[in-house]
Amino acid sequence: MAESPYLHEIRGLDPVADHSRIVYLDTCFEFPWDTTRSLELALFRTFAVPSVAALLDSTGEFGRAAQKRYDDTDLILSTIVEAGYDSDEGKRAIRQMNRIHGRFEISKDDFLYVLSSFVFEPIRWNARFGWRPLIETEKLATFEFWREVGRRMAIKEIPASYEELERLNEEYERRHFRRTEPSERVGRATRDMFLAWFPGLPKRFGAQAIYALMDEPLLDAFGFPRPPRALRATVETALRARARAVAMLPPRRRPRLRTKRRTRTYGRDWRLEDLGPA
Repeated sequence: MAESPYLHEIRGLDPVADHSRIVYLDTCFEFPWDTTRSLELALFRTFAVPSVAALLDSTGEFGRAAQKRYDDTDLILSTIVEAGYDSDEGKRAIRQMNRIHGRFEISKDDFLYVLSSFVFEPIRWNARFGWRPLIETEKLATFEFWREVGRRMAIKEIPASYEELERLNEEYERRHFRRTEPSERVGRATRDMFLAWFPGLPKRFGAQAIYALMDEPLLDAFGFPRPPRALRATVETALRARARAVAMLPPRRRPRLRTKRRTRTYGRDWRLEDLGPA
């Protein structure tokens, strides 16, 4: 299989100086589907932290408008990635994100954990289901990109190295993942939102397929049952088969832009300043 022109370009870029370009190429050309799925899983993981779940549960948003919250988050993050955090659109997206967060008391540690999940969940997903492995330049660029976004969110004490942030991520999950009533409610609402995307799929099977992508600490934090081993193996085999099929396709000619898709909440008619709670 010939190397894609995007990977060829990435090999010639610097992970620090060129991290925005590298993340754009990976997200919009090389791994658009995988990046979306991995960030959905990343957000799911953050809901397993009791303080995060309690805040989200207290707003009532997940009970009445889980899809809107998903679309708001997706559009803001996608704007930052696709337009770049230093573009006019990117700056507006970060301002809107800061405005939303500014309404709540969120600890520095929770901010750091959420930021770290945006770095490492796409990398971990790729290691399991990627159609090709990420090279070191891509991993480091992902770290540098989200570290710069974190600085623009005024997050303090962001670790200076990839390895230090990874340790923070792993240790935070070990210390904080815990089953609570808010985490159960937020977890169920998020699961049910995903299931609603596939109305023809039996809900029991769909739920088990979602559980199959989760590790045991995450399942426990939401009070979800362990999926049958055979189903977990089937789901993982299917995703690896998909990766092999994608590897045989020609390189994408046009970027897949999440900001240009038809959202379930807004269609294609949305403004950054309208995203988030009213």
